Amino acid sequence: MDAAFTAEQEEIRRTLRELVTKRCGPDEVKAAVRTPAGHDAALWSALAEQLGLPGLALPEAYGGVGCGAAELALGSEELGRALTPSPLFATAALVAPLLQRLGTEEQRSELLPRIAAGRLAAALAVPGSGLATALGLVGDNLGDWSGGGRAGGVQATLADGVWRLYGQAEQVLDGHSAGLLVVAAHTGGFARSRTLLYLVRDTAAGLVRTRQTSLDETRPQARVELRDVAAELLGGTDDADVPGALAAVGDVAATVLAAEAVGAADRALERTVEYVKQREQFGRAIGSFQAVKHRLADVYVQVQAARSAAYYAAWAAGAAGAAGETGVAGETGVAGSGGVRSEQVGGLALAQALDALRTAASEAVQLHGGIGFTWEHEAHLYFKRASSDELLFGPVHRLRARAAERAELFTPTGTEPTVAV
Repeated sequence: MDAAFTAEQEEIRRTLRELVTKRCGPDEVKAAVRTPAGHDAALWSALAEQLGLPGLALPEAYGGVGCGAAELALGSEELGRALTPSPLFATAALVAPLLQRLGTEEQRSELLPRIAAGRLAAALAVPGSGLATALGLVGDNLGDWSGGGRAGGVQATLADGVWRLYGQAEQVLDGHSAGLLVVAAHTGGFARSRTLLYLVRDTAAGLVRTRQTSLDETRPQARVELRDVAAELLGGTDDADVPGALAAVGDVAATVLAAEAVGAADRALERTVEYVKQREQFGRAIGSFQAVKHRLADVYVQVQAARSAAYYAAWAAGAAGAAGETGVAGETGVAGSGGVRSEQVGGLALAQALDALRTAASEAVQLHGGIGFTWEHEAHLYFKRASSDELLFGPVHRLRARAAERAELFTPTGTEPTVAV
């Protein structure tokens, strides 16, 4: 593995940081999340048109930039520093890879160029609060999370050649403003129970979307209700390996989230260091006290370790694309990829990044003193992001347990270890 970034990757980082720093300060973030869309539409257009951000990991054949997981992770890291609200994660890290992997050529040709150009935002609708389960991050996704049996979740039925969906999904990221929904639904009853993915346009009759009040306003969520909604089957056939596709996409999505959390943790630490250098107590800056130095040094080490884990996960995801293995379609590799066997380490990187963000945000609140405990202070934006992400994609101990299970680190339940006599 070559840990050095290419000149192109460094340019992506530099350009994004300049734009986000200029147009997305704490006040701008708070104003953007209170708009109907939940993000600054003008900023999103600039990110799409000037930088091609939503199309970074899409092939050039579909209007994308032709990069891979590393570039998308770097872009997300820079957005994470400012907690920039945008539909990037839901659109580019969840839906676009699923369209590439499972969609027909007609579906890809119609939708991916619009996503790459920033003209179409998309969201993945998973029933209940099971997004982490659906993506295979905290356990296998072969169960009835989409609504097993004849009721619950979202049910799909085929009548007169038209698929119709009935049910609802909670906690759909950017679901209130997305022009396209990819809905996971259960079909087949008991005889042929399975989960399939369906495309639902925002103009579909019977579709009701309600923005939810959430802990972290910078990551908007919606409740999506489907009342006999006509839908299009993603891929055109009902024998697709949906759990496998979701798990593969979930690993890359976890990598992107890890990079985003690292960016947020790094910026929270920077702002705390700036503050303790200015705030005085007993006639000297509190940053000069040894106890404060030790606390911030511990945070620094944790953030850097999380950054290394996130970069390695991005490299591993890109290596899968370079080697031509089963992975997110269209990835062209990253700096240092050498065609080696891929590793699914996104979940572990995410666990470490969430730990780092929670620690950095907590120390930011503590070391800002009395003002840091007020909800109006910007430190709470990072604190809320840390808490919300762990609720949505964790908890951390389950992310690590799933990674251990995949690596077969422990004896499976119900079997006894062999003892030599």
